[in-house]
Amino acid sequence: MSSGGCTGGDAPVAHSSPGVIRVPEDAKTIQQGLDAAQPGDLVLVGPGEYHESITMTKPRVVLRGVDRNTVVVDGDFTKVNGITVTGAQSVVENLTVRRFLANGVLFTGVTDQKLQGPGGGGSHYDPLDSQRFPPLQGFRASFVTAYNNALYGIYSFDARDGVIENSYASGQADSGIYVGQCRPCNTVVRDNLVEHNAVGIEVTNASENLWFLGNRAVRNRVGVTVNSNDFESLAPQHGAVLAGNTVVGNNDPHSPAQADGGFGIGIGIGGGSANTVARNLVKDNAAAGIIVSDVQGYAADGNTVTDSVVTGNGTDLVLTAAGKENRLGGSPGTTPAAVTAPPGADFRGLPQPPAQPRLPGGPDAPWRAAVGLPGPVDPGTYPLPAAP
Repeated sequence: MSSGGCTGGDAPVAHSSPGVIRVPEDAKTIQQGLDAAQPGDLVLVGPGEYHESITMTKPRVVLRGVDRNTVVVDGDFTKVNGITVTGAQSVVENLTVRRFLANGVLFTGVTDQKLQGPGGGGSHYDPLDSQRFPPLQGFRASFVTAYNNALYGIYSFDARDGVIENSYASGQADSGIYVGQCRPCNTVVRDNLVEHNAVGIEVTNASENLWFLGNRAVRNRVGVTVNSNDFESLAPQHGAVLAGNTVVGNNDPHSPAQADGGFGIGIGIGGGSANTVARNLVKDNAAAGIIVSDVQGYAADGNTVTDSVVTGNGTDLVLTAAGKENRLGGSPGTTPAAVTAPPGADFRGLPQPPAQPRLPGGPDAPWRAAVGLPGPVDPGTYPLPAAP
């Protein structure tokens, strides 16, 4: 079915069973179901295209599709954000979000909708009033597909104590998954696949207790970036761990172009410090495998690359940072290989991705709010990936 808006004459929303609101059986739209939910409830969405921009403002609500691949929240390239979560400890899982003019899924403590529009971060939040907008505490995205959005697929900004896992992002004109402006983040991003984006995974001014584990960033223009800048608060970035990730072939000419035009880079650390890159496979990136550099106002120092396979790249290791404490686990060069970046594709025209794995246990699996996250995190359990 296809869901639209509701009218003032709609009957009150009922629960199909204790704690469960079904869309469209109990509520005609997803938003109507969320508005009726109480903390701890599950809003369970049936197959169909839902042409809505959705806000989740209540705490500890779980929004779940019955089928990740057939429950689709669609922005029609006219709506701004797909699912905006400002309710603490809430969850989005087992559904698809596509074709929005900013973000697919946004977790944020910024509750002013005027600041959640196109741009959705960066200079639009500069300077962020941390007293007015304290970070969202507790969030989770699991088994989410986000594709062909104009900014970010899954976006955590001014949010902490979270998990982004087992999700897929492609065709974003900026980043597939973005974690920005948190300290301490207390967040893990694990076991995701990001491809055909301008940047696969982007990290800006996000520091401390932050882990990127077992992800695959392949066939983007740039695989992973870890940055400090003055467009957001809480610079400089420091203290992230990247372990067990596959960062391969980030030279996709058919992906959208980001504003800064990067291309052919596996992992780029720009002005970030004290980050650990361990047991990653970084291969076949045309310009550089791993590049560590200073940026205006921020030196990159104390970054460590260890136990990784960095091979077949234009230049495997590139160090231009002035800091003496960066350890790249090899003999770095000073320049990436010369690569001509092809024009970026229009994010609106990229193909629909293939079906992705569904939530284990299906729609009737027990649900749990994003409480006590991220839980125990052991990067050591993520080994060096095998070559594809």
